[in-house]
Amino acid sequence: MLKQQSHRRAVILMICAATLWSIAGVFTRHLDAARGFEVTFWRSAFAALFVAAALLRQQKGKAFSTVRAVGRLGLLSGAMWSVMFICFMIALTMTTVANTLIVMSISPLLTAFFAWLFLRERIASRTWLAIAAAFVGMVWMFASGMSGMGSAHLAGMAVALGVPVAASINVIALKKAGHGVDLIPSVLIGGVLSALLMLPLTWPLQASLHDIGILAILGFFQLGFPCMLMVIASKSLSAPEISLLALLEVLLGPLWAWLGAGEVPAQATLMGGAVVLTALVFNELAAMRQSAPATS
Repeated sequence: MLKQQSHRRAVILMICAATLWSIAGVFTRHLDAARGFEVTFWRSAFAALFVAAALLRQQKGKAFSTVRAVGRLGLLSGAMWSVMFICFMIALTMTTVANTLIVMSISPLLTAFFAWLFLRERIASRTWLAIAAAFVGMVWMFASGMSGMGSAHLAGMAVALGVPVAASINVIALKKAGHGVDLIPSVLIGGVLSALLMLPLTWPLQASLHDIGILAILGFFQLGFPCMLMVIASKSLSAPEISLLALLEVLLGPLWAWLGAGEVPAQATLMGGAVVLTALVFNELAAMRQSAPATS
């Protein structure tokens, strides 16, 4: 019973995390001057500040020792957070949002493969089916937005490939650490690394106070906080479940852009989104039904 409650709580946390991640697009539509590398710098810096403040409040005098205790897995996770933070924004400067998101949608498939390869985790047939259905839905969502594949677009998609690869490796690191190591500090490490790498590329900074305010909101509530939620949720979810639930970010992103920035989604986006949502709901309902007899 306790295990089932823990799983449900983790699912709720991942839904909250993916929902918060999905607000990035609608907020960046209202930026004045900040673009590309500078957006990544400010967002990463504010995310690091948020996680540092949360650790200081929670751990008080033990915060520094908690960061030092992450070990190799924590450093690996931090590096992967940094790669995700950076590659996403660089890809968007080289190719379309649609192309970037289609590449990102392979993350559940990679995560399931890595979980089987490195964790010897048995992947349920229903999860493979949900992953396949979600991938079809993602392609359907953004098929209408795919542009001609010039060399710049192909290069951008190659950069975007860093996001699902890093995300999958990160999930495996989180699962490897399990309950023994607190990897929330790895989000702090990722934010610091990303900000330091982006600073030389963004100097001199051009963001207005208006932009900095928006990017602070993104750093705190769109990056730092939801990434912490994902680390907590990862202790009670399988690796493929984490990646599948994270797809809600790509599903909800166009919705917020529609409501908050007037970007009306295409019919393919709505239909493909319905397929993704159905796959996610099916997978979680099947997991709940499977665990019910065992609990009884």
